[in-house]
Amino acid sequence: MEKIFTSVAVFAVALMVATAGLGLWLGDLHGQTDQAILRWGTVHRLSGILAALVVVLVNSMSVTYFIGTARWCREVVETYQLSNNFIMRSKAIKRRSFPFALFGMLSVVGIVALGGAADPAAGRRGSEAWVTPHLLGGIGLTGVIAACFQCQRAKISEQQALIEDVLVEVRAMRKARGLDVEPNGTAVGSAES
Repeated sequence: MEKIFTSVAVFAVALMVATAGLGLWLGDLHGQTDQAILRWGTVHRLSGILAALVVVLVNSMSVTYFIGTARWCREVVETYQLSNNFIMRSKAIKRRSFPFALFGMLSVVGIVALGGAADPAAGRRGSEAWVTPHLLGGIGLTGVIAACFQCQRAKISEQQALIEDVLVEVRAMRKARGLDVEPNGTAVGSAES
């Protein structure tokens, strides 16, 4: 999961950087009459929406991963009567990861809100005053989102190590009881098979 998460997180940040680059290239669209530039403004808006959706998707993947693996851990610990420390570790990792996912999602909502406030196509008076906050917020919050992804990646790695610890215990217990163990060392029906 760590490799998949890293790949989609890099893709999300790259989309955000590309959208920011397009916005910087366009500059302030207030008072702009060139139709070609205004069309690129629409591309900027649409790419911003795509980037925001991908950021939410990546953070949702992290949350879903921790919900699923915490449940798996609890069920395996109960089934094999392993130490409850595994469950406690899994819950602790999940709880430390969730705020980063939530903050990443809220950050992208902040960028979108600032972009909407700065958008001349909205037809609101005073939108010119929001151009600079959108620029600074977009750049700063993109960095925050990248940092949140990095923190989540570290927690995913930590959870994968916990899962391997649980599997080591399960393999040993199954071997001691004379039960099937896959040729690669995993228990039959484990998360790895």
